[in-house]
Amino acid sequence: MSEPILSLRGISKSYGPLQVLRNVDLDIHAGEVVALLGENGAGKSTLSGIIAGSRPPSEGSMTWMGRPYAPASPREAIDKGVVLIHQELKLLPELTIAENVFIGRWPMKGGRVDRAAMVERAQEQLARLNLRLPATRKVQGLSTAQQQLVEIAKALALDAKLLILDEPTAALGGAETEALFEQVRKLRAEGVGIIYISHRMEEIRQITDRIVVLRDGEHVADFADSATPVRTVVESMVGRSLERMFPPVPTPKARTVLEVRGLTGANGAFRDANFSVAEGEILGIAGLVGAGRTELVRAIAGADPVSAGTIWLDGRELALRSPADAIAEGIVMVPEDRKLQGLVVEHGIGENIVYANLDKVSRGGWISKSAVRAFADGAIARFGVKGQAGQPGSSLSGGNQQKVVIAKWLARGPRVVILDEPTRGIDVGARSGIYDIIAGLAREGVAVIVVSSDLEEVLGVSNRIVVLAQGRQAGILNRAEANDVSVMELATI
Repeated sequence: MSEPILSLRGISKSYGPLQVLRNVDLDIHAGEVVALLGENGAGKSTLSGIIAGSRPPSEGSMTWMGRPYAPASPREAIDKGVVLIHQELKLLPELTIAENVFIGRWPMKGGRVDRAAMVERAQEQLARLNLRLPATRKVQGLSTAQQQLVEIAKALALDAKLLILDEPTAALGGAETEALFEQVRKLRAEGVGIIYISHRMEEIRQITDRIVVLRDGEHVADFADSATPVRTVVESMVGRSLERMFPPVPTPKARTVLEVRGLTGANGAFRDANFSVAEGEILGIAGLVGAGRTELVRAIAGADPVSAGTIWLDGRELALRSPADAIAEGIVMVPEDRKLQGLVVEHGIGENIVYANLDKVSRGGWISKSAVRAFADGAIARFGVKGQAGQPGSSLSGGNQQKVVIAKWLARGPRVVILDEPTRGIDVGARSGIYDIIAGLAREGVAVIVVSSDLEEVLGVSNRIVVLAQGRQAGILNRAEANDVSVMELATI
């Protein structure tokens, strides 16, 4: 094989006494797609940041195209042809798509920004990703999936020689994912090196050439074939034998807890939904991006208005005008975007947990500090959150942040729990813990609704699956008849 375009030797990174990378060696070649895998906290983001110039290594050296490489900033890395697409979206909502794509490097003509050229070139990048939006549209109001594709279009416009993709499909559906894969294959054929970070093992098998595994900041495995058995790869990630991914799915009871009849969203995102959830049942909701999944569960949780239909709980029709109404009735929701909608990340774990449970830690209108601490510590212990009550949410891994969001709602003892993309951006080991929580809720008699873009996930945890297609309920499959083919046939009607 030819000389690598990027070489890392002995890369280490410490933050005071905390060492997050230890003596990492890595080579990336032109026209190679390398999967970088590891649990949350394994050091993937730190290593990516060092390569992309957002943080310096504590020890070690790098070469780029055979020459010493030590970028002092992301701009220096970009100028060399190294581009990182972050998992966290970094677009400016008040600017147009075109302005976001070319921000900081505007096409100029006669000393002024050439807006016509900027829009034309941005539109070309959107077309490459099959994103049918005008480049003149503001980013504000775009879905998470659309914003992710704009981020990718921004990177494609940079003509990168090395592209680092951090969970690029976390918010994408099947069609958008395939469009991205097509571009990855084209870039590989053009000689671009790609580091691909993902927790979706099926993607790794489809799109990558080689697998590199980090564990606890160390390079512990390098698999030359991306078709290496999933169990082998995952066990190298977690450092232990992985007996199972999904826990046994409990058998639901006969009693109906939640029922929706003819439910239609006020914005038209979904129409005429009809289904029920029994006591102790896990109901999955599947469908492509744009099918109306999130909008449907937001309506059930009182967050979005409906234009028609009814919601029933334990045989009573509900009149939900806000999430507070739903919470009071015992319906809670863990949202898709845990950082924006689920947590106050700058605040402590304990504070986040009690924000949803102030009535349980106050007496006579006064909040008791001792009650707050005891309540938070109990929830932290119950759900296995790796952190202390005073620790800020921003310091936690994605899996532990999600456990905090789940903990704050489950502490209320709800009748219905809705989880929208419960394991998005979460590593394999942490996913198993989330699945155990979901199964545990069902065993306790809670009615659970799980929305997921990960088909394997929704198949693995659900008793039944509601499939949406273009805002319509295309069908309901029981566990015995649900599989990849049957779900996708309904989702693409």
